[in-house]
Amino acid sequence: MIMELRVSAAILFLILAVQAQDANGFIDPLGMTVEARFRVPAGYERVPALDGSFAAYLRRLPLKPHGAVVKLFDGRVKPNSGVYVAVIDLPIGPVEAGRYGRRDLHQCADAVIRLRAEYLFAQGRYDDIRFRFTSGFLAEYGRWRRGERITVSDNNARWEQTGPSSDSFQNFWRYLETVFAYAGTASLARELKIVSREDLDIGDVFIQPGHPGHAVIVVDAAVNRESGRNVFLLAQSYMPAQEIQVLANPNDARLSPWYAADFGATLRTPEWTFAAGDLKRFREE
Repeated sequence: MIMELRVSAAILFLILAVQAQDANGFIDPLGMTVEARFRVPAGYERVPALDGSFAAYLRRLPLKPHGAVVKLFDGRVKPNSGVYVAVIDLPIGPVEAGRYGRRDLHQCADAVIRLRAEYLFAQGRYDDIRFRFTSGFLAEYGRWRRGERITVSDNNARWEQTGPSSDSFQNFWRYLETVFAYAGTASLARELKIVSREDLDIGDVFIQPGHPGHAVIVVDAAVNRESGRNVFLLAQSYMPAQEIQVLANPNDARLSPWYAADFGATLRTPEWTFAAGDLKRFREE
């Protein structure tokens, strides 16, 4: 009887938590992508995204079932569940290790790098997958897939021909984990170009370089055609390494999880505060 009461209480808590997330009616619990899960506010419509674009890729990211919790790299549950409203359904460990990894990789900048790299991988744009380490070394996936590997000694990196050529996703993930280990917010910020808040678009990144610094990525956006006002959705990973999550808006409960683009001098997210000037974009976009 006691066990049944505990289970019932747990279910009730989960139901109340899910209802609290959707106080504005913006969530379709049956939606299994970013676009399908989140309704736009009244009077808004989603900004156009061309098929095959990075924006379309992010908007169609798969989601775990509504109410799912974020898992850390070692399978534990992220302690602070109030910061997010959905979990991106992408594994954060190597294929051979299962859904979760063995190393504390796939933190904030790693997740942004991963999303950009997987988009390019899916497009077959292998030679466009290239990221710099914090040291400045250029890690090119095109060389990795041809069998070259990166050796790091005393913070000096170099290429060596040590492996077979391979287009497999497992080989691609090993490349990504190497990038995750030696890149971060400082190196990623140097690779992005500054954009104004008025030009904010899906795929843009709010990033503060540092150790650790932080980065979040815009995964959807909508516009009110009458007022011209824009809103957007944000996603992040965090520390320790964890699954990517769509963020709640701690500034405006009536608009959450959408954020207003006219947020002022600073943008406060659940676990970090950015300046308006921290908005950047991948140079190819």
